[in-house]
Amino acid sequence: MIKKELILQNPLRFIGNETEDILPEGDFGAVLARAGVGKTALLVQLALHTLLKGKYVLHISLDDPVNKISLWYKEVFRHLTKSYDAKEINKLWEDLLPHRFIMTFKVEGFSVPKLEERLTDLKEQNIFSPQMVLIDGFHFNETARASLSDLKRLAKNHWLHVWFAVKTHRHEKSGPDGIPAPILDVSDLFDIIIQLQPEGKKIHVITLKGEPGGSDRPALFLDPATMLLKDNI
Repeated sequence: MIKKELILQNPLRFIGNETEDILPEGDFGAVLARAGVGKTALLVQLALHTLLKGKYVLHISLDDPVNKISLWYKEVFRHLTKSYDAKEINKLWEDLLPHRFIMTFKVEGFSVPKLEERLTDLKEQNIFSPQMVLIDGFHFNETARASLSDLKRLAKNHWLHVWFAVKTHRHEKSGPDGIPAPILDVSDLFDIIIQLQPEGKKIHVITLKGEPGGSDRPALFLDPATMLLKDNI
């Protein structure tokens, strides 16, 4: 019952084309923002939304250790469920944990062949078989297109959808379609692109690519106090 309520109340349903997982298998999504604005918090909410549906999520961090990523999940989950009975929530948390796997790489040690090798090992040993992958810390540099093309192939072969956190910088210019510089040259590989834009005490959640049809979609924000996604603030 709590799972169903959390899924139905989640403003994530207003992002993308409102498919069950927001992104279909083989597709890429990106969350863009400057450092400290809330990229990881939104990725974690995307992950929890998928976990609540009984699916499996692989969270890959190229910057932070496992314990820091784990803490993000605990904090976001705590804010999401603060109005529910503690005993029931503790049980739900324990039920979700086996569906999540956190994997870390050093930035210079990350490559698609290494990821595929680890992923294959996990699946062949029946340890973990994800349906969603989050990648935090990927470098969008001059070699990014080749790696992303390989990742797209991997995603299709393993029936995954993949979300990336992308760091932007204040001084960088956006393209004519509003896509920020770091992802501009590879934006064709992405199906949904979301930007977090601070303005005063609000953090606007703006869909730059993959905007769903219809005019009744509410404005979305991250609450600066909890970093939770809201459709009013």
